[in-house]
Amino acid sequence: MATEERTRTVAILVFDGVELLDFAGPYEAFTAAGRRADGGLFNTLTVAETLDPVRSSAGVRVLPDVTLAECPPVDVLVVPGGMGTRVQIDNPVVIDWIREVAGTTEVTTSVCTGSFLLAKAGLMGDGARATTHWGSIERFRADYPQITVLEQVRFVDDGAVVSSAGVSAGIDMSLHVIERLCGRDAAASSARLMEYDYWNPTATDATPAAADA
Repeated sequence: MATEERTRTVAILVFDGVELLDFAGPYEAFTAAGRRADGGLFNTLTVAETLDPVRSSAGVRVLPDVTLAECPPVDVLVVPGGMGTRVQIDNPVVIDWIREVAGTTEVTTSVCTGSFLLAKAGLMGDGARATTHWGSIERFRADYPQITVLEQVRFVDDGAVVSSAGVSAGIDMSLHVIERLCGRDAAASSARLMEYDYWNPTATDATPAAADA
């Protein structure tokens, strides 16, 4: 697996009704990766349609770092889930932004029902493999029959798009992306700093094409 050590920008989309750990878990994983005196391997920021406070599904309010229009070039895009996705899926501003940004990222990811937004943006074509929260598997299959929806997996690496199951699975997905881009040591360092003992680098749901990227 080819890796490159440089600072990458991770943009995490937030919106009203976003699931708290869906974005906070990846945020912690990416900021913990390679943390060192001269900075980290990732510059992680939250992005929203406006700079108004966003209220998560748990009630925690978040102040976005930048707006969609002001977002710098993105290397890794994270689209979280939550009940708010049922509103955002019909928001052309957000869907168009996801589609545009995904065209230039190294990898675009989703957590939980964030996968619905990626599918709506046209990022999962015929035969694509993906997953989502267990409670939304059948709805995802019904809405997007062209996608092979996997269940009982923590995440699915389909190359340009990596989707994860719900909530805490976003941490596993993020560690996998860190390993894919920066190497196992960086991912292990992040997991250790977070005291995340669940992560098993030998048990990844990755396609051969993604593993060879």
